[in-house]
Amino acid sequence: MTDLMPVIFFGHGNPMNALSKNVYTDGWASIGKTIPRPSAVLALSAHWYIPDCAVTANLIPRTIHDFGGFPRELYQVEYPAPGSPELARRVKDLLAPVSVELDESWGLDHGTWAVLTHVFPGADIPIVQLSIDERQPPLFHYEMGKRLASLREEGVLVIGSGNIVHNLHTYAWGKHEVEPFDWAVRFEKHVRELLVKGDNAQVVAYESFGRDAALSVPTPEHYLPLLYLLGLRKEKEHISFPVQGVDGGSVSMLAVQMG
Repeated sequence: MTDLMPVIFFGHGNPMNALSKNVYTDGWASIGKTIPRPSAVLALSAHWYIPDCAVTANLIPRTIHDFGGFPRELYQVEYPAPGSPELARRVKDLLAPVSVELDESWGLDHGTWAVLTHVFPGADIPIVQLSIDERQPPLFHYEMGKRLASLREEGVLVIGSGNIVHNLHTYAWGKHEVEPFDWAVRFEKHVRELLVKGDNAQVVAYESFGRDAALSVPTPEHYLPLLYLLGLRKEKEHISFPVQGVDGGSVSMLAVQMG
């Protein structure tokens, strides 16, 4: 019998973390060394946010450099992990009756590979990405996560990659450290408290949190991966925060591990 795999939300932050060694990337590497080795990874990235529900079915997914204005070295990073058409079909079946396209045009975007290059540096674990359907409300994404729960018993590690707080308009792009904005601290703290309490409904209803939510989540794509994982969480399951911090004043690097 396979051990129940944890589910993990990663605050991925700046794409340069792929090349960096810092407190965040050290934390990601530590996670990879302490969790059971998965048979495959299903990733939900903020950067595959499209008006469709799709899952990558490539045998060899390409490394997508979906950003601009960064050093040449970042565009040369490759994460040559294999895909898994078998897992893609399994995800499609689990999510029925929602229509899910088997997609071979996408690959691994930086929300996935910039983190996994530290978690699983060998790039030898099959990876499949599931898109986030931009047409759907938060509750839809939470319910989708529930349908994927059996994957945890099949050796599949389900991860989300985004940021609980993600406001690039107020982000300090320089190298100097800045204090996090008070609204960012309050919003992250409130979400953490709700997660520990097991108040899933309130985490899903984040838009009702007022000004702090409007500033912390000006667009939903970086927050929604958390809701899929919340759907996968078992009742009263242990929750921890193995990576913490706020980068550039307005991007939460919080990692959330369930199980």
